[in-house]
Amino acid sequence: MEKKDSQYCKCLYFSANALARIMTKAAKEEFAPVGLAPSYAFLLMTVNRKKDIQPGEISHEMQLTPSTVTRLIEKMEHKQLLERRSNGKYTAVQITRKGYEKVDEIKECWHNLFKRYEAILGTKHSRDLTGLIYDAVKELDAKI
Repeated sequence: MEKKDSQYCKCLYFSANALARIMTKAAKEEFAPVGLAPSYAFLLMTVNRKKDIQPGEISHEMQLTPSTVTRLIEKMEHKQLLERRSNGKYTAVQITRKGYEKVDEIKECWHNLFKRYEAILGTKHSRDLTGLIYDAVKELDAKI
C-alpha cells in the first residue's frame, strides 16, 4: 500500500515534530552503546568543551530551559559523570574523570548518527537541511 502524505504535511509545526520524533528515535539508538540518552550525551560534550561552565551557559548552548539543565546535571551528578562546584554566588559544572572517559565514545555515537541520516539524505542535503532548520530556529526564537 502506498503511503499518502498527511493532510498536515505543509504545517511547519507538524513537520518539525514528525522530524524530531524520527531523529530522536535514531539518536536514542545511536547513543545506546554509551548508556546515555542523547540529551545527557550532548550535556557531557558541552561541559567537556569548557573547564568550568555555568548552568546558564549550558542552557544557552543546548537551547534548554534552566530547570531542564538543572535536572540533567543532577542526574549526571548521580551517575558521577559531572559535578557542581560553588564559588560565591556562581556555580560551575565540571566533567569528572568518569565522564571524560566517555567523551570519545559519545563523539563516535554522534558521528554515527550523522552518518546514518547522511546515508539516507546525502551529505549536501543533510548539511543544507540542518543549516536551514537552525536558521529558522534562530529567527523564530527571536520573535516568538
